[in-house]
Amino acid sequence: MFGNKILVIMMCIDYSYLVMRSEFKSLRLQQLDRALEPYRAARAVPRPSRGWIRTIRQALGLSSAELARRLGTSRQLPLQLEKGEAEDRITLKSLRTAANALDCDLVYAFVPRAGSMQELIENRARAEAKNRVLGVEHSMALENQAVGKIDEAVEAETRRLVRKRRSR
Repeated sequence: MFGNKILVIMMCIDYSYLVMRSEFKSLRLQQLDRALEPYRAARAVPRPSRGWIRTIRQALGLSSAELARRLGTSRQLPLQLEKGEAEDRITLKSLRTAANALDCDLVYAFVPRAGSMQELIENRARAEAKNRVLGVEHSMALENQAVGKIDEAVEAETRRLVRKRRSR
């Protein structure tokens, strides 16, 4: 009898922990979405075709030799940095170094293409759910046991995957 009460108490504690953990993750997602808000508008600003380093350098009226002096390096490095940035081959470290030499800050973020982190999570879960449901439906159709109602099954599996993700 006493053992059953302990088991019930432990189950309640585990459930409370999972609820708190889920709420904490939800709060973290909301905070991340708020932090990413300023970056969403930046997506609409295209990078200059020749890159930011060259554009800022020219706007400041600096020659590549002057930028090299600020970087404390050869005259060739600024040109290599500019070319590397324009060709998407530059490192974050090099970008940060160039930004510092130009009295700028390097700012970057990963911004979800979906409207929010929650939407991104749901979209990924939906895609995974669709693959799973269609795979099972296909197997069942081969055995002449197809159920149908694929859309409902996909949504149910999506909800299950999102709940599972929150509980991790």
